[in-house]
Amino acid sequence: MSIINKIRRPFSYSFSNATLIIIAINILSFLVFSLTNLNERLFSLSVAGFFYTKLFWQPVTYMFLHAGFQHLFFNMLGLFFFGLAVEKAIGTKEFVLMYMTIGVLSGLFSVCAYFFYGKYLISINVYPTIYMINLVGASGAIYGILFSYAAFFPRNKIFIWGLLPVSAPLLVIAYAVIEFFSQFSGSNIAHMTHLAGFGFAFLYIVVRMGINPIKIWFRR
Repeated sequence: MSIINKIRRPFSYSFSNATLIIIAINILSFLVFSLTNLNERLFSLSVAGFFYTKLFWQPVTYMFLHAGFQHLFFNMLGLFFFGLAVEKAIGTKEFVLMYMTIGVLSGLFSVCAYFFYGKYLISINVYPTIYMINLVGASGAIYGILFSYAAFFPRNKIFIWGLLPVSAPLLVIAYAVIEFFSQFSGSNIAHMTHLAGFGFAFLYIVVRMGINPIKIWFRR
């Protein structure tokens, strides 16, 4: 069996509501860190923690932390609406692998970008405060799930504010453009991680499933 066939070997289909379990874990994590004195910096993702303190679990744990209730609420709302549909389409095992792969790779991409940008700042004698950024949230993985939803349901309409119907692929393109330009706005939101979520979702679907979402969108 060739390497590509091994990569694309499918799981047996099953559906076990992993989306709801992931949401529950995120809510539980938020409550634990809100009600205790646990050091969140040990589990959020940062250049200092990952590269220098060797906290190599951070690319996984950062996905289950959130900066506040609003951050948690909107992430989990997006995961509920898009995650359940994607999980039902591809099965729980594939969904969990996709979610975790995209989330971890998005985090690693961001922390590496921060690391090398910090190195650049050092080279021009600027203190790299970017090293102190702590990345939290499931946004990278959820943006990846949104991209996957658009790939699997390209004809579906999503109603913005419950009123404006937008096709799923068009919504992904709009978000990608917004996130790209927002990256240069100085906001503390990790727009780079969101874009990485889109990018790694595209790669996952192409490499793992042999599907090119862009071709599907143009055909539709």
